[in-house]
Amino acid sequence: MSKSRRERRAAARTALAAAMRDCGERGGRRGEDGEREGRPRPGRPEMAAAALTREGGEDAFRRLFRFYRQRDASDLRGVVDFSSPGGQVFRSQLSISSVSDQDAYRAGLQPVSQWKAYGLSGYPGFIFIPNPFLPGCQRHWVKQCLKLYPEKPNVCNLDLHMAPEKTMDLWGQSKEQLRRKGSSKWEPRSLLEKLRWVTLGYHYNWNTKKYSANHHTPFPSDLAFLSEQVAAACGFRGFQAQAGILNYYHFDSSLGIHVDESELDHSRPLLSFSFGQSSIFLLGGLKREEAPTAMFMHSGDIMVMSGFSRLLYHAVPRVLPNPEGTALPSCLDQALSSDLPAGSVIEHSSDEDWQVCAKYLQSSRINMTIRQVLAEGQKFPEESGTNGKGQAPSEDSHHENSKAKRHKPNTVS
Repeated sequence: MSKSRRERRAAARTALAAAMRDCGERGGRRGEDGEREGRPRPGRPEMAAAALTREGGEDAFRRLFRFYRQRDASDLRGVVDFSSPGGQVFRSQLSISSVSDQDAYRAGLQPVSQWKAYGLSGYPGFIFIPNPFLPGCQRHWVKQCLKLYPEKPNVCNLDLHMAPEKTMDLWGQSKEQLRRKGSSKWEPRSLLEKLRWVTLGYHYNWNTKKYSANHHTPFPSDLAFLSEQVAAACGFRGFQAQAGILNYYHFDSSLGIHVDESELDHSRPLLSFSFGQSSIFLLGGLKREEAPTAMFMHSGDIMVMSGFSRLLYHAVPRVLPNPEGTALPSCLDQALSSDLPAGSVIEHSSDEDWQVCAKYLQSSRINMTIRQVLAEGQKFPEESGTNGKGQAPSEDSHHENSKAKRHKPNTVS
């Protein structure tokens, strides 16, 4: 990261707490335990995040979750920032020879030799890669998540309460409304702004918390290629992108406390890609009684959970304005090179399409989590009494992007 960009982030961080107060509803909402959250109750002293981290006990994770969820939480000193690593952060080695420069370019990534990768003491198998994307290439993935991936036969939350013909071409139904959108939060939301999740490949069943062989659609080839390169660089050659959950956050969104354990093969990593506004991510232990470590996630950052860290509790208590203090982080302002390598999965976005994407991202964050469900040669167990789909949950059953009062812990991410 350039010195100037690092300085911008450092200068903007002091104003971050004030911006947090204005990025959502002001009255507070009910949290996952049913208690009112938002502004502190009169007369209740604020507890510092550092003190909460030191406390163990039954709800150590929840206490930190609620601390960072509060709109007036101003103590962000304990949040790990990988743009200026220190303390428990250490450099992590990558498998540079596993990904050719050409394949990295084809996926829209810098050569692996130029990436910076970090680990966290106490979290073996956790790898954090600050934005390794080539200039302009994040735009491709944003556009895919908004324009292509929500299309049928993929599944989204809107399918649960809308007729099939109403959820066709969400992009076409929303783009003009998004392009004209003003700053008032009272304006009607477009369908894209009502999008909370999309599933790809093996579609996760929110009722049974399982995947099945007979609820599967082709996984996007461009996203599979990107995932294979990142996994290989982290030492997981042969990774197969078989299922994806795309999550669409707004400033009042959060991700409840949970573990990703529905995949049948836990020996393969969970890959997470973030675009747009920033967030605080909490990484805990094997039990909820263990206090988590808080860290920032910015646009373009990649997170890999493998080995011991593959089955750890984690959550996203809040989404934050990007630390540069601008409508969009500068990495999204960069134009894509006109000379794409042969076989590139990256496509140029029209100015018209990017205007829609940019407007959406001014108050939103998109996260792609990719996982391998089955080991090589493994099959799903036979199940009786179910057709494998069972797609009749309420929209509330999703773990992410719901209002705080809808949080349900221990669901897949």
